[in-house]
Amino acid sequence: MRGYFGVGIDGASKEGNMGNLIRTAHAFGASFAFAVNPRVVAHSGEVVTADFADTSKTHTQIPFYNYESAAEVDVPQGCQLVGVEITDDAVDLPSFRHPTRAVYVLGAERVSLSDEMIARCAHVIKIPTKFSLNVATAGAIVMYDRLRVLGGYAERPVMAGQAPIEKAAHVHGGRFSRLERRARRGETE
Repeated sequence: MRGYFGVGIDGASKEGNMGNLIRTAHAFGASFAFAVNPRVVAHSGEVVTADFADTSKTHTQIPFYNYESAAEVDVPQGCQLVGVEITDDAVDLPSFRHPTRAVYVLGAERVSLSDEMIARCAHVIKIPTKFSLNVATAGAIVMYDRLRVLGGYAERPVMAGQAPIEKAAHVHGGRFSRLERRARRGETE
């Protein structure tokens, strides 16, 4: 698959969700994960961390960043920030064309993306469900859809039970020389 992506939570409030999201991101090939303004866990007084519930030890495999605010989120040059949020004007995920280079950001449990984060997003998408999903589950669905669409897989068959419709093999062009092309057209430099 061409391109890259990162994923994070704006206002992470539950250790399990953060750990689950970044473990899933690692499984789907994310380049990095992050949290914006992670909240303090009430029972322990600790700031939400990325390694709880992460049995694959993703923090040793891909970078994890903590940002204090939406303004601090470092979006690589040429990359597009994609918010995942239930809003009236959000694009339904099945109709969304994923950017080749994307950073996906989800709101925390029971909290929407901050207005500051929404303002930074190039796109806002939603999963067309009857109600809000767990943040880690929503992230997994978005990452699966990205893989399905951009992964170069065979097309689904028209009828259930049929074999996938294989893509035609890529045809590489021949050797290319601008000088030879100009000579054939009778051009000079």
